[in-house]
Amino acid sequence: MVRFKQVTDILKIMHNIEQVRNIGTLAHVDHGKTTTSDSLLMGAGMLSPKVAGKALALDYVEIEQLRQMTVKAANISLYHEWRGKPYVINLVDTPGHVDFTGHVTRSLRMMDGGVVVVDAVEGVMTQTETVVRQALGEYVRPLLYINKVDRLIRELRLSPREIQQRFVEIVREFNGLIELYADRGFAARWKVDFKRGQVAFGSALHKWGLTIPIAVEKGVKFDYIVDAYQKGYWEELAKEFPLYVALLDMVVEHVPNPREAQRYRIPRLWRGDLNSEIGKAMLECDPEGPTVVAISKVNIDPHAGHVVTGRVFSGTIRTGEEVYLLNAKAAQRVLQVGLYMGPYREKADEISAGNIVALLGLDRARAGETAVEVGYKDSMVPFERMAYISEPVVTIAVEPKKSSDLPKLVDALRKLAIEDPTLRVYINEETGEYLLSGVGTLHLEITLWELGQRTGIQVVTSPPVVRYRETVRKLGETFEGKSPNKHNKLYIYVEPLDEKTLSLMQEGKVYPDQDWRERAKILREQAGWETDEARNIWDIDENLNVIVNLTVGVQHLREVRDTIIQGFRWAMEAGPLAQEPVRGVKVVLKDCILHEDPAHRGPAQIMPATKNAIFASFLTAQPTLLEPILKIDVKVPPAQLSGVLSVITRHRGKVLGMEEKGLLMRVFGEIPVSESFNIADELREATQGRAFWAYEFSRWAPVPSSMLEGLVMQIREKKGLPRRLPRISDYVGF
Repeated sequence: MVRFKQVTDILKIMHNIEQVRNIGTLAHVDHGKTTTSDSLLMGAGMLSPKVAGKALALDYVEIEQLRQMTVKAANISLYHEWRGKPYVINLVDTPGHVDFTGHVTRSLRMMDGGVVVVDAVEGVMTQTETVVRQALGEYVRPLLYINKVDRLIRELRLSPREIQQRFVEIVREFNGLIELYADRGFAARWKVDFKRGQVAFGSALHKWGLTIPIAVEKGVKFDYIVDAYQKGYWEELAKEFPLYVALLDMVVEHVPNPREAQRYRIPRLWRGDLNSEIGKAMLECDPEGPTVVAISKVNIDPHAGHVVTGRVFSGTIRTGEEVYLLNAKAAQRVLQVGLYMGPYREKADEISAGNIVALLGLDRARAGETAVEVGYKDSMVPFERMAYISEPVVTIAVEPKKSSDLPKLVDALRKLAIEDPTLRVYINEETGEYLLSGVGTLHLEITLWELGQRTGIQVVTSPPVVRYRETVRKLGETFEGKSPNKHNKLYIYVEPLDEKTLSLMQEGKVYPDQDWRERAKILREQAGWETDEARNIWDIDENLNVIVNLTVGVQHLREVRDTIIQGFRWAMEAGPLAQEPVRGVKVVLKDCILHEDPAHRGPAQIMPATKNAIFASFLTAQPTLLEPILKIDVKVPPAQLSGVLSVITRHRGKVLGMEEKGLLMRVFGEIPVSESFNIADELREATQGRAFWAYEFSRWAPVPSSMLEGLVMQIREKKGLPRRLPRISDYVGF
């Protein structure tokens, strides 16, 4: 039975690792995650049964209530009794909309299990596949909850046998995702089984739910559920079969406790020495070991400042303790420790290993940071980087209506970018505009709303535009970049990075601060790099460009290395074609001649020489623009299929496949982001509103060659650049 417990009671149970579960709700948008969470809160006595299912209590940001969707992850600790024993369940409610997958990525690091919510009518959708793939990538065990069963009865009027067949189809498809994305050794163990109680079904809106073991125990057959809806006594179902009992029983029984989970999660999320003191402590989730916290989220509270959320993987974090932030390379003192109860933080003296914690005082921390007890700062290795599925590809210009509000606006934008790593804020140096890039138009809309709520500033925005990327398609020529004083010469060429290398970087397996030996080993074995190149990578930027040093015996090179890297990053921020960010390019420093006097080889000399040589080589390497491509997934009745195909092809899309799914046809395709802004209205019109669809970021692809020059000119004109293609002579003399 679930009942309300005070924070002090929950804190006592948290110390017993076997009685802790860390879970999250995961799903496609509108499949009912937050409504499901309402039922769990009701069971814990935190919501009235009258409002549960409608309160959307974990959507505590106002716009979440207005838009009826989750845009941020929320945390809460629940008390539950199973077989007479008390448990603490740390729950994270995550967003489902594709624009907010960054929040899901960060939340998964804190979980050991995920309840994947699937609409019984829509079934497994694109974003369902995405969250399952994300969960399995973080070694989070997925369980299945089939929601909105009432729709099968009231809307589709299916018989009990047809409903059960629908369940079998969803479970088969769900297990297919686990088979596809889980590591070998986990797939067979983690596939869900109705008979073992790893699948729940019910209606979150009506607050009832069952698993097969509960149904057998209570002697209920599916005919009874159908009859309850047909005869109008469905409200009795919530009293007889409360949803929170089915879900939390399933969680306690089948989600591993933190110690069990960390024994297989740590070797895959952390590349340090497992036989070290820290390694052993994390494997055993030892509350007496060195303090280690993996930070997943940072929010900025107007009163409390930076509020950091993370998972304690080892030790016990206490108020007043000093910790070292590995990425920020700074020691900071924890001013307050707490646990989450929905929108509220409750103070605690300490939170031990295996639990989710809220911390104040760590204003240098960012999502993905690793905090460690100060005495272990030199022996600790950071956790694996989080690999975000979606990238910021839609941009708007933002300016305040009152120019006096500009400093306040800039400060607020920077704080929002700290909270959301999938948001980008930068200045167009040519126009002075403040540009905001997000995953999609909804992402930007929510960000602007939040900006207004926090600051009260009225802003003017431009229409959304797609941000492209610049890249090269072949090996470029070597060019000499001269410093303005002519005393320094750098010889540089560029070439495209291969897909294997890009994948390794995208997945976070190769990254800037990595030990060079480990990085060289991975690149040699998995991407076929030459040893000299792999060991001499100087830098990797956020758009997956690398600079490699292949010089031999150059005097003074060590002194200007950082300046050359700065020049490389400067060039990658805005390429020569249209000043769009560069992606997937390898820059090779082949040779250089440097002046003996440090005064003649400062940044003002070396950085322009680096940039000019890179851009000259870039223009000989078949430069092109990359555009972001969305994967689109549509389920539609056969009669409306032609309408869907027509919309996709009309927007430069490709149909990649079709399959029959029961009474519906499922269409898989791709469409450029630039063609997607009005596609929702067109799909509704073309199918008389009978299509279900979803999309997610898929990949970057070269724009068609027939469009390239016109698109480059269009972008250059918007940015106030000369209306001509750049020439090699713009960067190097002959």
